[in-house]
Amino acid sequence: MVQVKIREMPEDERPREKLLKHGASALSDSELIAILLRTGLPGANAVDVARALLERFKTLSSLSRCTVEEIAVIAGIGPAKALQLVAAFGLGQRLARETLTRQKIDAPELVYDLLGAEMRALHKESLRVILLDTRYHLIRLEEVSLGSVNESIAHPRDVFRPAVVASAYAVIVVHNHPSGDPAPSQSDHSLTRRLAEAAELLQIKLLDHIIIGAPGEGRLPYFSFKEAGIL
Repeated sequence: MVQVKIREMPEDERPREKLLKHGASALSDSELIAILLRTGLPGANAVDVARALLERFKTLSSLSRCTVEEIAVIAGIGPAKALQLVAAFGLGQRLARETLTRQKIDAPELVYDLLGAEMRALHKESLRVILLDTRYHLIRLEEVSLGSVNESIAHPRDVFRPAVVASAYAVIVVHNHPSGDPAPSQSDHSLTRRLAEAAELLQIKLLDHIIIGAPGEGRLPYFSFKEAGIL
């Protein structure tokens, strides 16, 4: 079968023209990705390549977690196009974060919206602290430690040092499980107990300790020690 090139398609079916005329919401995921890719390869136009990319990684969420190297090996992509896709997902994550920084952050689902996409993509455990003012508005984020595939090593003094420096009223501690399963380990429980003790001594409010995982059947993509009644 002869593959139709995008420039040979009816004008109202071409991704760029559809976007100009109707806005991004009128385009499918593969059409939006095709605009970033610009070109395809012999026998497949940019929409076909984008569709194959989504078939390979199943969802936009999974694709957003991929590295440049993982995307670049797909036929018709290459390093330059992979860089553009990773940059586009990065901008989307920053936009979501920018929106959230203007509101009160006091619930685990908001923390997941703030950091979930970025931390799901990590292949090592990262432990971060969200510094909040008296209105629970974001002061800033700090990465405290970056560990191995299944262990993030941190001491309460390292977690609370940024909070003391920033005169934060409250903190939320967040780390990821690269396995995708957010269920807490014994060391996670131990760390949470020590953090709660340190917070009380320092008179800094520990709002929550949240573990970021990946969406799974019958479970939330995160675990909240507060929601579980442990904090």
